[in-house]
Amino acid sequence: MSELSRRNFFKLGACVVGGACAGNALPQIGQSSEAEGHATVAMTLPYPRTRLANLQELSVGKGLPRTYPDTSSPISLLKLGRRTVNGVGPDQDIVAFSRYCTHMGGALTYRSETGAYHCPLHYAMFDPAKGGLLVIGQATDNLPQLDLEIDAQGDIYAVGIKGLIYGRQTNVLASPDAR
Repeated sequence: MSELSRRNFFKLGACVVGGACAGNALPQIGQSSEAEGHATVAMTLPYPRTRLANLQELSVGKGLPRTYPDTSSPISLLKLGRRTVNGVGPDQDIVAFSRYCTHMGGALTYRSETGAYHCPLHYAMFDPAKGGLLVIGQATDNLPQLDLEIDAQGDIYAVGIKGLIYGRQTNVLASPDAR
């Protein structure tokens, strides 16, 4: 009979646990075709295509309050008057962001004199010209930015969001079919 030391016992145990974890991480080989017929819960639901405004409704430096992807998600549609990161429109200066601070969900306001979104809770600042980049404050993430499209009539549509809205595990709460 071999002598099993305490050290060897723990090494063997770690190998067994590691092997079990690795085995579960590998895709199932030889899955039956029945499993393919069952739909799994999707992690991300499709974003709705929502009209936010028309180009004529925007003024340089004034945020237009709206909601997206649902009525409990305030956003700000903004024309900055200069080309911006991910900007759309004729001058590539139109952007939209979540109005919840990424630190603790404070209601952000855009101040044209600083060219930034400000949080009243802990004074975080975000730069909309640089994709919602955190300038200063306790937040650790940039602002979630909306993906925008503009049609031939000048209507601005939100079609998605880059980043997670504060306080959520997923940005879209319910599928469009469930509403």
